[in-house]
Amino acid sequence: MMIESLMKKRNMTKYRLAVDAGIPHATLNDICSGKTKLEKCSAETVYKLAKALGVSMELLTAEGIRQAQKERSYEYGLPAYLQHDLDAYKEGLQNKSPLLDCLWGELYGSINIAEINDGAITKEHADYLRAKYL
Repeated sequence: MMIESLMKKRNMTKYRLAVDAGIPHATLNDICSGKTKLEKCSAETVYKLAKALGVSMELLTAEGIRQAQKERSYEYGLPAYLQHDLDAYKEGLQNKSPLLDCLWGELYGSINIAEINDGAITKEHADYLRAKYL
């Protein structure tokens, strides 16, 4: 869910978000569990959540969620060599690898090969991966 993803990026708990947004914790739990759809919430609740998360209200709506799912899908179903290099680069970032520049170069090359040589990913797909990781 978009809200939980945004909370994770900000190292924020549900309780902290509820307090910062000024909404009942139970309401936020219902939204996050899927019991209450965000589209059914009042504009005030959506506004408060968006403000507390530092994003636009539109990002929390169905269109924003669809866009996020599309972007997330760009990281799956990749050619095996590209997926391998992407996973290795992510792991290198996480572990602060001394070989990060090499991992970066491998990922850069794999994105280019997948886009240009193999046609396995689109230009939009390649641009997304470059913007996010390189």
